[in-house]
Amino acid sequence: MAPTQLRPVSDAPDLSALSAARLGRTARLVDEPDSADRGPFRRDRDRIVHAQAFRRLAHKTQVFSDVQGDHYRTRLTHTIEVAQIARSLARNMGLDSDLTEALALAHDLGHTPFGHTGEDALAACMEPFGGFEHNAQTVRVISKLEQRYAAFDGLNLTAETLDGIIKHNGPLAEEGAGAPAHPFALREFLRTHQPLLATITMADHAGLEAQIAALSDDIAYTTHDIDDGVRAGLFSLDDLSHIGLVAEVIAEVDGAYPGLPTGRRMGEFTRRLITRLIVALEGEIRTCVDRNSIATAHDVITLGAPLGVFPDAVAQDVWMAKAFLFKAMYRHDDIVVLRIEAERVLRELFEHFNAAPDQLPDGWAAPPDASADQVARQVCDFIAGMTDRYALDLHAQLFDDTPDLRYGAG
Repeated sequence: MAPTQLRPVSDAPDLSALSAARLGRTARLVDEPDSADRGPFRRDRDRIVHAQAFRRLAHKTQVFSDVQGDHYRTRLTHTIEVAQIARSLARNMGLDSDLTEALALAHDLGHTPFGHTGEDALAACMEPFGGFEHNAQTVRVISKLEQRYAAFDGLNLTAETLDGIIKHNGPLAEEGAGAPAHPFALREFLRTHQPLLATITMADHAGLEAQIAALSDDIAYTTHDIDDGVRAGLFSLDDLSHIGLVAEVIAEVDGAYPGLPTGRRMGEFTRRLITRLIVALEGEIRTCVDRNSIATAHDVITLGAPLGVFPDAVAQDVWMAKAFLFKAMYRHDDIVVLRIEAERVLRELFEHFNAAPDQLPDGWAAPPDASADQVARQVCDFIAGMTDRYALDLHAQLFDDTPDLRYGAG
């Protein structure tokens, strides 16, 4: 595969007419005066950055536990990398970088301690009580659980930002007619925010900024999980040389800088692979715009398919990289042992507080007349918001067999 080439940014057509900002969906559930010095999406971005849930991402697992080392990615550093990639793409195409960055910064606010392992544990615990899913929990965090403002719960974000967050994984199907039910947190949000969302069709695709933020998530975690996996000694970079794009970038680095130490080689590889993926994604978006005669933001959301896609050959290589990481990293025998123990920690915390909700800390107590579902949801919200270290510390206060979740600690 030949390296993808794009014209210099200054020479590429401006796609600002396709920006979701042109849809005018800047209303908030609770009316507020406009900011004197910030547009609505910059204000959304700032509120996300100042949220307590955002700060807690610093001590939540990406793949390796927060306590394992200073150089592995956490949810916060992952989120910052996603935002940087998304912002670069938005600026290259003349889109709204504030909206794009807000969506990128918010996308993991609902993640549990211990990453997807924690999500699986809480999903199992909450199965009788309406379910749990981290994207739906993100919506719950930004619309209800953040309580920093006197006039409203949540962050009172604009309709466009909310739409992009809700549709991080694509349009929402109608419940019923064989479609699975939405997670409780999403159903509750759609009910309480119905007046604000009246101008938004859930079956439409999200705007282009939201599509870019979602693909930037793919670019970030695929590239940096390779970096972290090599750092942890789970595999070598050359183990991925069966993947065309990866092999090309390896050859490019080794040709330009033969004999580099592993750390520098990985740094060169990672930055060059990110650039290749950004260039390929931007090029394919522009091709899709031309092929489908997309002229307005409304055309983007009603196309019936996403504009934010990789070229077929690149998409295949990204899929192959993810498949490799799933087997060699996420399901590595040593990581699976840690996953099992992390699931146990959260399951035992849930069972303890669900049986004794009076032991929940101040601010988390359920009402005296709360139903079993309401108590379970309160316990779930409490645990989902924990950092890795807080979950382990609290478990150690309640139980005598708290595991050491550092990779290689055993």
